[in-house]
Amino acid sequence: MMKKIVLMSFAAILVMSCGDSKKEESTQPEIDYSTAPKEDSEASTSAPATNNHIVLKAGDDMRYDKSEFTVKAGEEVTLILMNAGEMSKEGMGHNFILLKPGSDASAFANTAASAKATDYIPTELQSEIIAHTKLLGGKENDQIKFTLEEGTYDFLCSFPGHFATMNGKIKAVK
Repeated sequence: MMKKIVLMSFAAILVMSCGDSKKEESTQPEIDYSTAPKEDSEASTSAPATNNHIVLKAGDDMRYDKSEFTVKAGEEVTLILMNAGEMSKEGMGHNFILLKPGSDASAFANTAASAKATDYIPTELQSEIIAHTKLLGGKENDQIKFTLEEGTYDFLCSFPGHFATMNGKIKAVK
């Protein structure tokens, strides 16, 4: 009988101690996650953060993972475009084209759709382009460098039909 009481007491202590440690483990991450966004949101309310090293991802869902960037005007920007998708460039190719201010991005995309021979970069509109990557298939990437004056610039993917969901703006600030 004494052995039963000792074993039951020991089992009860083990169960309670295991329960307590699990409870502590599950509450710790909640504290970390709840404080992190507050720090980020406070930082975003001050002057716009600039980042002259941009990694932009595109996928088979016909979207860039970001549509707005702020860079430092007058300093070189490095942009890496990564096609995280699986499809070939013939079926779901992606590129990044940065246009000069005043360019009509929609009209550019319409013209580009028929420029298959030049990977959808129309030779007749070269004067509207600041920089561009090559056309990428799944799991490919390309890097380009450019420098911008203060202002806002449009960018897009010129693969046919992609402009509607794959476009954005880069703001260059002093």
